[in-house]
Amino acid sequence: MSFADLVLTGGPVFTADPARSRATSLAVTGERITAVGHDEVRELVGPRTEVVDLAGRMVVPGFQDAHVHAVYGGTELGECDLSGTVGTQEYLRRIRAFAEAHPERAWITGSGWSMESFDGGLPTRHLLDSVVPDRPVYLLNRDHHGAWANTRALELAGLTRDTPDPADGRIEREPDGTPSGALQEGATGLVARLVPPTTGAERLAGLLRAQELLHSLGITGWQDALLGVFNGQPDPTDAYLAAARAGTLTARVTGALWWQRDRGAEQIPELVARRAENAHGRFRTTAVKIMQDGIAENFTAAMTSPYLDGCGCATANSGLSFVDPQALRSYVTELDALDFQVHFHALGDRAVREALDAVAAARAANGRRATRHHLAHLQVVHPQDLPRFAALGAIANIQPLWAAHEPQMDELTIPFLGPERAAWQYPFGDLLRSGATLAAGSDWPVSSPDPIAGLHVAVNRMEPGATDGRVFLPEQRLDLGTALTAYTAGSAHVNGHDDAGSLRPGNLADLVLLDRDPFAGPAEEIAATRVLRTWVGGRTVYAEQ
Repeated sequence: MSFADLVLTGGPVFTADPARSRATSLAVTGERITAVGHDEVRELVGPRTEVVDLAGRMVVPGFQDAHVHAVYGGTELGECDLSGTVGTQEYLRRIRAFAEAHPERAWITGSGWSMESFDGGLPTRHLLDSVVPDRPVYLLNRDHHGAWANTRALELAGLTRDTPDPADGRIEREPDGTPSGALQEGATGLVARLVPPTTGAERLAGLLRAQELLHSLGITGWQDALLGVFNGQPDPTDAYLAAARAGTLTARVTGALWWQRDRGAEQIPELVARRAENAHGRFRTTAVKIMQDGIAENFTAAMTSPYLDGCGCATANSGLSFVDPQALRSYVTELDALDFQVHFHALGDRAVREALDAVAAARAANGRRATRHHLAHLQVVHPQDLPRFAALGAIANIQPLWAAHEPQMDELTIPFLGPERAAWQYPFGDLLRSGATLAAGSDWPVSSPDPIAGLHVAVNRMEPGATDGRVFLPEQRLDLGTALTAYTAGSAHVNGHDDAGSLRPGNLADLVLLDRDPFAGPAEEIAATRVLRTWVGGRTVYAEQ
């Protein structure tokens, strides 16, 4: 008899395998699962087998994140971090402290501020000038669709009252037209292009820092949602290639190559060449990322009807479609024919419809191919478009953490959508009932990369720790099994990891040991669950100390 290298036994095993969703024991030999079952698995225990007594703790498949920016997130951990607070004075304290601690930095950079901290979601240059008047400051907000700059940064960028808005963004202005310090979408690039770029060594360090964090949260694989030059930031692809070649990339990573929205089909041969060049070890770039619109909070998400103003009246603005919808259909059709997966950023209901129309055009031209196109974010989905996901085989890539009552939702979104459209937000339950395949991700560093926090919100439609009892659209809640499957098997499917994401013999031994069975306790306690140990291919990549 051939004995196993690792046997986990005596507790619940959630397999994400529809043929058998639960077991009590699991065996691993080498990098693969060799048995899933019950007491009979113990027969594979030999003199050198590591045996883990689960004692009621649950084993689940390794989480996969279907939409994350790992290199950006890891790099930003070494910059001025404004996350975890919404206090304006705390922002200024951190910015001043970071500037004082880094006198060698020509620019003060960082991220994480929240729109809810400022009137109308708009910070001003004068606030930054009060703490750093002599060096340029450029700080991305937590959703990375806007930036906050001080006067020095705006001056260096040459932005004045006469500077026109770019086609894909907006410069917020003071009453006389002078830039106020807030930049939206493509306008961020007007300043970002001047920020000293990170070095290859800094990007690699950021990736390894991110990988350590993600493994500690039980994440064994992900899709990096933006590989390319974007708003002045360097392409992070080199970090993945360096780690893959050095053998330090322990996660399984699919990269989505950035579609340059100011170009057209002429860039497709370049994407094909990059796909061939980038395949190395556990890293590959088989997807293309197309950002079709912006975000609702700054009124750039593309909607089928206009945003409302503060009085509830329709405005003239329905958001931005960054890629011409007709051209989008031809681009996606060509990419699909070349076996690229298309990863859409589609947040408003018009952008969702335009993305689905593009998938429909590809299906009509090329037939139903195994390209696994997916639409990420899906904040507002028109009810008429819900059944199209299943009909077209378009995967719903959800970011559950955003589906909750919090100030950015209640103050900066719902009033400007109106009651009917606000009720179409993050329709996880409706998508599931319509037959859509669900995958899940975080969009970190936009929001926390912790999949357990995401599970909590998907099931409860309330933020962890919320005490006011308000459930955000309760009919859209998911049961825990469905949400957990989205974060494991669903995301593994999107990422093209067909032998991961579920626990069955022959699959890769990408596993997570939790400190409890989250099914056994009340739903409001899901967020208290902790990761104790993470394995990738049977090898421990994280263990709680």
